[in-house]
Amino acid sequence: MTPTLVRQHRQADPSAPVDPGTRARDWAEIQERMLAPLYEAVYDRLEVGAGTHMLSVGCGSGLALLIAAARGARVTGVDTDRERLALARERLLPEAAWNDGPDPAPAGLPQLFAGDPSSVAPTDGDPYNLLTVFTPIGCSAGDSEGLLTVLESAVSLLARGSSVVLTGWGPPERCATAAVLRVAARLTDGVRAPRTGCWRPARRDDLEDVAFRAGLNPNGSGRVACPFGYADLDSAVRGLLSTRLFDAAVRATDSAQVEKEVAEALHPHRRPDGTVWMPNVFRYLVCTS
Repeated sequence: MTPTLVRQHRQADPSAPVDPGTRARDWAEIQERMLAPLYEAVYDRLEVGAGTHMLSVGCGSGLALLIAAARGARVTGVDTDRERLALARERLLPEAAWNDGPDPAPAGLPQLFAGDPSSVAPTDGDPYNLLTVFTPIGCSAGDSEGLLTVLESAVSLLARGSSVVLTGWGPPERCATAAVLRVAARLTDGVRAPRTGCWRPARRDDLEDVAFRAGLNPNGSGRVACPFGYADLDSAVRGLLSTRLFDAAVRATDSAQVEKEVAEALHPHRRPDGTVWMPNVFRYLVCTS
């Protein structure tokens, strides 16, 4: 899937509070597609298709599931964000199968669950043979610890010798967006609250460290170009804030201050026609359970 500039969105009232549902829709309509090249590269490498039974942890609003299902894979997604998950249901399931409860969708349809992986044992009794974690780690303090907890539950649902894919941000010098994400770190400097969720530069061995601590065996990795392209500055601000990487900064200051400073940090990446373009590289690590 070729990354494209996101279409222009109606500018929101900056004085109005932003609810989680709005952030989730911004993720689905603006930001999530930026990672499509990462999803496609992983699926190509692992030959995802009709023989794949995939569990996606942190499935968000379902784009990665949609791409895998189009290749013939059976897919199950789990996420703690109910707003994003509701949008995934709209994308992947017929309206009659929408629900926000624990009941699975009818057989043959994608399965979507809220919560943690401990509650998503395969409904057909056939164990999963692929686990994907497409929420990139490596730019938020504490994100690797959270991922270890998730992996402990999810890996137990896999057939022995299954593939596990972890993803992360590439080196800061290869990610133009890193300069914008530093806004989050600066706005939380000096805050005495726990720093979990605050931005930090990605490290070279973030993914390998998680794999070894989780008892997984790395057997391959890759880098994928995922440029972030936006039709205008407002779409760029909204898309970036939907990633959750600025949530700690919003708590430390306020939404209006964060939006203002993110917009200022984006100015070097604006092109003469008003679009915003930031080249980035993301990593993936393929492991065996």
